[in-house]
Amino acid sequence: MKKPLFTLALVAASFAALAQQPTLAAPAPAASAASPYINMMAATIQELLTTNDPAATQQAISKFERAAAVMPADWLPRYYQAYGYVRLGFFAKDGEGQDKYFDQAQAALDQARKQPAADASELAVMQAYLYQGRIMVSPMTRAMQYTTKVGESLAQAEKLNPGNPRVYLVRGNDLNFRPKMFGGGPEAAKPYYDKAKACFDTFQPASSIAPTWGKGQLAGILKQYEATASK
Repeated sequence: MKKPLFTLALVAASFAALAQQPTLAAPAPAASAASPYINMMAATIQELLTTNDPAATQQAISKFERAAAVMPADWLPRYYQAYGYVRLGFFAKDGEGQDKYFDQAQAALDQARKQPAADASELAVMQAYLYQGRIMVSPMTRAMQYTTKVGESLAQAEKLNPGNPRVYLVRGNDLNFRPKMFGGGPEAAKPYYDKAKACFDTFQPASSIAPTWGKGQLAGILKQYEATASK
């Protein structure tokens, strides 16, 4: 029994380490080509995606709150708030603090879902990412419940948009950090990372502030595979 418990603890640590890798943000649009709201959103997204500092992440979340007040029908401020809170949950050191942030992420995600124009595929991927955070809080007691939820959310996201690269990145992460005895491991994850790369290579965001995160994270993961293969 000790080995599975220890392995699940390593899974939690791996998820946390991966979440702390900065990702690449799309270039902000030129001021002359976008509204002040778009410019503000683009700059704040850039801040969120290029920091591992909890204080800076919280500042970005607060800016998205103001953006949501300005454009309440836009789902993106709440979406990025959810992403920020998920990252804060991964940064936190204690289970109570982690769950607090994941609760806030869920609230923001639920608000984003209420907007008719929301991208349901992106929201489902974010939901899966949030569920991975829930697992991290207590792998031994939550893995069975939330692993199923992760899979269901990703299946929904893929059905809605098979070309969404974040579907395959998050699915790859789920398998990569899952113990081999439960069907996971790097070999099981690699096809999904390859699929994510192929999708990122052709992916066109719906707008200048639509989700683009994950490409930098994926590049780092694939470099690890290359390093392992060269040994």
